[in-house]
Amino acid sequence: MEINFKEYLMVIKKRWWLIVIVVFICTFLTSMYTTSNYVPIYQASTKLIVNKTFEQDQLGTEQIDYGAIGVNMALINTYKEIIKTPAIMDKVVQRYPDLRVSTDQLISIVNVTNLNDTQVMSIVVRHFSHERAVGIANAVSDVFQTEIPHIMKVDNITILNRAKVQDNPTPVNQKSNQYIILSFFASLAATIGIILLLDALDDTLKTDEDIREVFGLSTLAYIPKAKYGKMKLKRKNKLSKKAEDIPYAKTIY
Repeated sequence: MEINFKEYLMVIKKRWWLIVIVVFICTFLTSMYTTSNYVPIYQASTKLIVNKTFEQDQLGTEQIDYGAIGVNMALINTYKEIIKTPAIMDKVVQRYPDLRVSTDQLISIVNVTNLNDTQVMSIVVRHFSHERAVGIANAVSDVFQTEIPHIMKVDNITILNRAKVQDNPTPVNQKSNQYIILSFFASLAATIGIILLLDALDDTLKTDEDIREVFGLSTLAYIPKAKYGKMKLKRKNKLSKKAEDIPYAKTIY
């Protein structure tokens, strides 16, 4: 069957109001849902360095121990795993009860990263409260610094910088209009598809062209469709015109 795009456009144009209503409702509901369910997440971080890289020579002067640098860099991966264990997190929960978090919660919100080919590692915390994120990041850093000598029998952790509370923190998950845009185009496409489908399933004869196409016969005449309001107005105008032709019609009327 030959596709007539002009007919499709006429069908869409005929029901444009339905498309506008459906698209508006879907987009509005999506906007309300995304706005009401948006929860900002804040991030705080501290930096630590594994820095026992000096040794004393015969004169008592400290020199860089390049072998220790390699060892310290290799230890960072071990430290990353130690931090996210109950051995550290349990101590954080015990020493900082004001944080009101459990060990499992700490493990899930704390992430440890390191810069490539450096001795610097970063403890990153994400939380719904900026103040809580800052407090947790500093608490984990402090506990890790004090506990690592008991665990690894070596004291080589120094805190480079601590997390600070900002006046106007920026959430890491900014509001996105992605779902609103997707809702707009999805509802638009779905509504147009449904309209075209209903028109394709409608096999009623509406015009004289449909009759000629189906039956192969020409129409002798057809009755135009008229709205009741227009018919009533025309009838009233005719009666008024006739009344004007009658003497004193206005007074009698």
